[in-house]
Amino acid sequence: MRPDSVTIVSNCTVIPEKKSSLGDLKLSASDLPMLSCHYIQKGGLFTRPPFPIDALLALLKRALSSTLVHFPPLAGRLITDAHGYVYITCNDAGVDFIHANAGHIFIRDLLSPIHVPDSFKEFFAFDRTVSYDGHFKPIMAVQVTELADGVFIGCAVNHAVTDGTSFWNFFNTFADLSRGLKRISRAPCFERKSVLISQAVLMVPQGGPKVTFSGDAPLAERIFSFSREAILKLKSKVNNHQSSCIGEIDAIEILGKQSNDPWKPDQKASGKVTSVLENWLKNAVAVSKPQTDCPNQTVEISSFQSLSALLWRAVTRARKFHPSKTTTFRMAVNVRHRLEPKLDPLYFGNAIQSIPTYASAGDVLSRDLRWCAEQLNSNVKAHNDDMVRKFIGDWESSPKCFPLGNFDGAMITMGSSPRFPMYDNDFGWGRPMAIRGGRANKFDGKISAFPGREGGGSVDLEVVLSPETMAGLESDSEFMQYVTGCA
Repeated sequence: MRPDSVTIVSNCTVIPEKKSSLGDLKLSASDLPMLSCHYIQKGGLFTRPPFPIDALLALLKRALSSTLVHFPPLAGRLITDAHGYVYITCNDAGVDFIHANAGHIFIRDLLSPIHVPDSFKEFFAFDRTVSYDGHFKPIMAVQVTELADGVFIGCAVNHAVTDGTSFWNFFNTFADLSRGLKRISRAPCFERKSVLISQAVLMVPQGGPKVTFSGDAPLAERIFSFSREAILKLKSKVNNHQSSCIGEIDAIEILGKQSNDPWKPDQKASGKVTSVLENWLKNAVAVSKPQTDCPNQTVEISSFQSLSALLWRAVTRARKFHPSKTTTFRMAVNVRHRLEPKLDPLYFGNAIQSIPTYASAGDVLSRDLRWCAEQLNSNVKAHNDDMVRKFIGDWESSPKCFPLGNFDGAMITMGSSPRFPMYDNDFGWGRPMAIRGGRANKFDGKISAFPGREGGGSVDLEVVLSPETMAGLESDSEFMQYVTGCA
């Protein structure tokens, strides 16, 4: 497929249907470092709706206008005051709404290739736009691309304004209102009273900050899917569990995640699920107490940490480093529930920090998988209120944009989350067939974690690597045995 295979049919501005009463919002110590990052680009691939494209466009424009009432920062612009502080002014300037056509592309053309086709890059606006440019451009753009038998709804949003939690709350609300819901269930919180709101000033170079990685390096991109069964098998191996312990540990993890999860359905349903799980867990523990089948693990490694450790080993092996080479595995963590007092789970803005874990290539490859997972686990577990504040203090002592990239060839950067409700988007004719991203913020070693479409704890990893490293990963038997359809 040609890179110019998408034709822009129309472009207009959508403004909120009601004027905003929200004042200017100051960018935080978590927002400002993102000014050098590309706009976030994420969207959903859907089957063709059972009504004409003109009706779809009208529906989406109306719903977007309604959604912006609840998310006024997205319809605003960035401003910098005389003191150097950067704000979002909620001035109702509006967002771009683009209608594009790629009628010769079928859904099978997008989902059947092993590697992610370049066509997805054409389904998003603001290609390679740096977030600082929100001073001069809309903070968000929605692009609706017609396909032969489907439609792609892509959204590009300024990364200094939103993180993944905020982005998916917007996207899901947009889908809800498109589907005909009259009230939103997850109202964003725009409070700006936490330790994240800093008095430090970020000095911006003339012309604005630039991305810190090459946008021209050759890259291979592939979605690796892991079923719930494969994830549990991997987690059991990492934790050295007997099969009789797996269900108990899985329930413990579900309860732990639920306590920090903003994406709860109605509280009655949530309470019932929690009650059932708690009762089941009590019985399971009572039954298992006299038994000695379950080893007394001092550290319980989560499913996602187990998967991350597996990836760390396989990519390190594929890169063929000298054993003394230091490798880095970065994980983005949500700090909303780590701060004391906690932020609102639906705090709007960036509330993420990137935690690096270092280990020599020799240790990553010669020690077992559990050792790698323990390194990640200990760092994530240690990232409490004190550590979050330390990260903020370190940034305040030397404010700078976040250096995104693979600077020594030995870095992996894990972003997004399999806990984001990416498949909860139904615009009125069904859930998405797939979630995909554009070209934004991609470099050798950039990984994004998505939930699997089938749910139930399945995970998709969007893996971006140099072509040589990707070939090595695809021939790695330890890694590929867990990949759906490749065992």
